[in-house]
Amino acid sequence: MNSYEKPDFWSRKAFSEGYPARSVYKLQEIDKKFGMLKKGFKVLDLGAAPGSWTVFALRTLDGTGHVTSIDINPLAKDVKSEHLTFFQGDLYDKEIRKKALELGPYDSVICDAAPKTTGNKVVDQAGSSGLVELAIFYAEQMLKPGGNFVVKIFQGGDQQAFLKKMREIFVQAKGFKPEACRTESFETYLVGINKK
Repeated sequence: MNSYEKPDFWSRKAFSEGYPARSVYKLQEIDKKFGMLKKGFKVLDLGAAPGSWTVFALRTLDGTGHVTSIDINPLAKDVKSEHLTFFQGDLYDKEIRKKALELGPYDSVICDAAPKTTGNKVVDQAGSSGLVELAIFYAEQMLKPGGNFVVKIFQGGDQQAFLKKMREIFVQAKGFKPEACRTESFETYLVGINKK
């Protein structure tokens, strides 16, 4: 049994606190360090299912602001709020982009999307890079000036190239690996602060 199969400290903590998945603690750390979410914010959550980042955003907004979440898969059934709009569909779909755009502009775009992994590092990195590129496109199109952005990337992908592109869009752009990432995981995050 590898460590992905048995619930670790973070998974158990997530379930006990009412989050669908352990990924919530990565966003919590990123938010603590970079101030991604504030009351009254409009947040766009890309690749949101099962909904941990959405739930964290809703709890942080605390009955203010609005979260728009998009995923090809449904959110966990208990992820709901009058401050939440969920679109089930593909992030590459023009119709989905149009719907997201109509609810913007956003103060924060957050993306924990991952490609379906194959176990082939090169293929998985390419899939991850494609999603990062798409998320940066959403951020560029839909963030307010001063807005913040975070996206997951598989290390060894085009991290430096993406950071370079993000520095054209944001005042500050950097990589950050939260403690809540599994030690053997090669995922990390790119953070863009203060859209120009």
